[in-house]
Amino acid sequence: MTQQPFSRPGAIDLSGLKRQPPASGGAAGAPGAPAGGASSAYAVQVADEQGFQAAVEASMTAPVVLVFYAASQSPESATAARDVETVAGEYEGRFLAALVDVDRTPQIAQAMQIQQVPLMLVLIDGRPATQPIPGALSLDELRTLFNQLGQQLTAQGITGRHQPRTGPPAGADEAADEQPAADPRYAAAQAALEADDADGAVAEYQKLVDANPADAEAAAGLAMARVLQRTRGVDLTAARDAAAASPDDVEAQTLVADLDLLGGHVDDAFNRLIELVRRTSDKERDAAREHLLGLFAAVGNDDPRVIRARQQLASALF
Repeated sequence: MTQQPFSRPGAIDLSGLKRQPPASGGAAGAPGAPAGGASSAYAVQVADEQGFQAAVEASMTAPVVLVFYAASQSPESATAARDVETVAGEYEGRFLAALVDVDRTPQIAQAMQIQQVPLMLVLIDGRPATQPIPGALSLDELRTLFNQLGQQLTAQGITGRHQPRTGPPAGADEAADEQPAADPRYAAAQAALEADDADGAVAEYQKLVDANPADAEAAAGLAMARVLQRTRGVDLTAARDAAAASPDDVEAQTLVADLDLLGGHVDDAFNRLIELVRRTSDKERDAAREHLLGLFAAVGNDDPRVIRARQQLASALF
């Protein structure tokens, strides 16, 4: 599984959608519809082009994970969509799963040029934020993926949350329906990131880690904030030239590794530092190893790439 960095390549073109009546019975309660009538408060079943437009617009608030599947032709893809719904619900508004049965909405599949199912696409601000992710992932792989997305969101100061799609009946206490825009524990750090204040974010995350060393999200946020702090104002070309000229210079190599990580080239960042560990000794080796461990924390210790890189690091050390 590979993780694509967030980007803003362009808005989704909805011009190809033809106005058609929704499938009879509606998708939300139809047999095989993964959402099962909104079994998760943070999932919607897209029944027609209006529902698709609403899902795209919802990504202006917080990320929407589009999942394309075919319930009648591929039960496995429907199971994959159900799994995405489950994992999205675990993040309590950080993501909204929008499930699209291409059998029932062929006009959407055609407009989006869907060639296979299942297929995932993350939207932010009405635009694709990753490359399409084909195939079914296990629950563990999905949790790893969503964890990575959450870390990148935090690092970029994207803190919005979706309101739950199900809740108390009309007339209930409105205050009880309100969802906080973000976890208050991380508010100060996220505010610093939004203000492009990497130093402030490092300080705030450090407070959280000092107070609770077991807070994995704070530790990941701290590691990523430190990457942002180290790379602030760095000229990418000059950094790469310096690293090429001095292959055993720990400072030059770790800086390029940071830049690779921010650019989404996670394996490249890890491999660069593992090879540096192989070539160096004493203080230089220790510095390269410690830096690499920090990048592991930024990506997430459960990430398959981190697990693989840890094995390679052990081999390089011993």
